[in-house]
Amino acid sequence: MSKRNTQQRRHGIAAFIAQQGEASVDALAQHFSTSEVTIRKDLATLEKSGLLLRRYGGAVAMPSEIVAVDETEEYISERKLAIAKAAAARIRDHNRLIFDSGSTTACLIPLLNDKQGLIVMTNSLNVANALNELENEPTLLMTGGTWDPHSEAFQGQVAESVLRSYDFDQLFIGADGIDIERGTTTFNELMGLSRVMAEVSREVVVMVESSKVGRRIPNLELPWDSINTLITDDGLDLEAKKQIELCGVQVICAPVEKN
Repeated sequence: MSKRNTQQRRHGIAAFIAQQGEASVDALAQHFSTSEVTIRKDLATLEKSGLLLRRYGGAVAMPSEIVAVDETEEYISERKLAIAKAAAARIRDHNRLIFDSGSTTACLIPLLNDKQGLIVMTNSLNVANALNELENEPTLLMTGGTWDPHSEAFQGQVAESVLRSYDFDQLFIGADGIDIERGTTTFNELMGLSRVMAEVSREVVVMVESSKVGRRIPNLELPWDSINTLITDDGLDLEAKKQIELCGVQVICAPVEKN
């Protein structure tokens, strides 16, 4: 099936669940004339985009108070690039790094070609492949573990054990949302590995767009006392910035270059 048809089906699924409130995998497979395996992959992608919440056997509509802001892909990419540039400026030669899975952290990788002697651990195949293409050839480490199709990354006790065998200078990690009072939040219920990543890193750097600040998602991933630095774009509300800084977190608002 073409990419265009896949996108059309996913838009249809999101609209169907928004209208019905919830739907089972079986019902969606019948309605869209495709397999349950395909529907599960679609639901995983739509949840990562903040368009619905997966539940056992299906999915439910996203509560209205945390629906993502409708933004153009062009502006999103500009914001992510600005955040990535600010993050890259914090990385020194020979640093030992962890990159969590996610589209914002992935934007950082092409900016690392001028860094020498990097050692990078990741649980993401996409991140690993991107790192492997860099000309400066950083030393690449994989966590291994159990593959989680939901997060498209390795998770579980094996991955946690591997991480605890090392120590790192910095962790770069994204988030589905930022609860100003609590910390980073996520749609994913598998949060153990993120917390271990933070435990074994001297500096924890969260990379997230300003539109996600204030999104209250039930699952707390990293509390503020586990985070050193938040890098976001210049769209962050000044009052929100002050509240986060009161939690002991350095907040960097990267300027967005609009073409």
